[in-house]
Amino acid sequence: MTDTPSPSVTIDHLRIALPEGADRPYAVDRVDFRLYPGKVLCVVGESGSGKSMSANALMGLLPEGVRVADGRIRLGDTDILAQDEEGMRGLRGRRMAMIFQEPMSALNPLMKIADQIAEVFEAHNLLRPAERRARALELLTEVGLPDPARAAASYPHQLSGGQRQRVVIAMALALEPEVLVADEPTTALDVTTQAQILELIRRLQVDHNMAVMFITHDFGVVAEIADHVAVMQLGRVVEEGPADTVLRNPQHAYTRKLIDAIPKLGAGRAEAPERPPLLTVEGVSKTYHLGGGLFAKSRKVEAVRDISVTLGRGETLGIVGESGSGKSSLGRCLVRLQDVSAGRIAIDGQDMTRLQGAELRALRRRVQMIFQDPFASLNPRIRVGRAIADGPIAYGTPVATAMAEAEALLERVGLPGTARRFPHEFSGGQRQRIGIARALALKPEVIVADEAVSALDVSIQAQVLDLLDELKRELGLSLIFITHDLRVAAQICDRVMVMQKGACVELGPGAQIFDAPAHAYTRSLIDAIPGRDWDQSAA
Repeated sequence: MTDTPSPSVTIDHLRIALPEGADRPYAVDRVDFRLYPGKVLCVVGESGSGKSMSANALMGLLPEGVRVADGRIRLGDTDILAQDEEGMRGLRGRRMAMIFQEPMSALNPLMKIADQIAEVFEAHNLLRPAERRARALELLTEVGLPDPARAAASYPHQLSGGQRQRVVIAMALALEPEVLVADEPTTALDVTTQAQILELIRRLQVDHNMAVMFITHDFGVVAEIADHVAVMQLGRVVEEGPADTVLRNPQHAYTRKLIDAIPKLGAGRAEAPERPPLLTVEGVSKTYHLGGGLFAKSRKVEAVRDISVTLGRGETLGIVGESGSGKSSLGRCLVRLQDVSAGRIAIDGQDMTRLQGAELRALRRRVQMIFQDPFASLNPRIRVGRAIADGPIAYGTPVATAMAEAEALLERVGLPGTARRFPHEFSGGQRQRIGIARALALKPEVIVADEAVSALDVSIQAQVLDLLDELKRELGLSLIFITHDLRVAAQICDRVMVMQKGACVELGPGAQIFDAPAHAYTRSLIDAIPGRDWDQSAA
């Protein structure tokens, strides 16, 4: 009989109080956690469940106005709650470290990558400058960056999302901490990059014998990486246990709801009947010319290469692929947010690529877009009712009529009586509903949804997908759905186009693409889906 090791982190009866006027008194209410060396605890729940607040309390990073009201947090024998800010600085990095969800926000845009990693050693007065830079290069090699020397000399914006996340992991590992907290580190990444990051965290955790607290809303990720699972709802742990037990035999209704909300890859739609074409894309290419100047040559990037496809009336066409595959560039071309370099895009036979001025403006209302980040695409100073009404007003609808229609649209997307509220007063899922209402305001025939649900919790994601499908059927819309999540594409799309390096490598009905993919790249995307084996056995 082997002895159970002492926990690296002990959290007992933790209560985190929210400011007065919040939707509930405690963000976290009487929560217990144990983190053990060499093990991964996945904390699962929707936004507002308290999972990130628990992690922030451990790291001493609670936002202003939020405080620990009761309980105990210990890192080994160290009382975390008894530490002042200087004491916490000594613990962060050395004994515990955190990987944040959005690496671009966690990195300084004005500093090169090597300097940012070296700064971790400098903050703790460790190593000489030359040794810091050498160690930075070693860490970038350890986390699997393809060209560590080039990455070290780069600025954050010059790296992809997956590469930036590897840099943040390298910074977290710099001082070889006992405990690693990973807060949704793979949520916005495409499936292959996500699989690589999960494998990397798992390997590093084993190699360094770290205790890992992994925060996620995706049970597919849990199936891939967790040893133990704690499910949180409204600040409380409603179910916990070994990962296999929770995944195979969930006991709590909320756990079952989260699992049921995951789109199933095998739940593909029946093949849709052939429909008359509404939107025709013929030989479309888009080339960017980047950089250049007095002493430097510009670099040519072929983002979209010779794409031809049709969209039928009432059809949903999915466009899938990794980051950099060209799917978002194609989406922006379809709504004329950027001009094509070659080819034509026609709606009902009228070539959009050749139109200018009033003619383009008249046609543009027929094709609208839902953006990935609903907060960034809404003006924070404008009430949401007016934000929805502005499009029709610009096309000549009287203000009173446009505002009345905006209120009706908000009710239609499940947000009645909210027209006078500002964007910051809504959750992420609610803001995405506002983005949908705004796209519908001009009564378009085609909607291009660019990663419209990628950052949402699985249950909110399911609601938004159901809403889009319902609106599509009721209003006779045609939908182009751009996503890196193949489970989502399987659920909502009639046909799917797979893009790689700007080109279409496979196009066909959803059932064919997911059940019998013809191209090796499509098969690699499907194989990389987190928790795919568990998903199939649980289906």
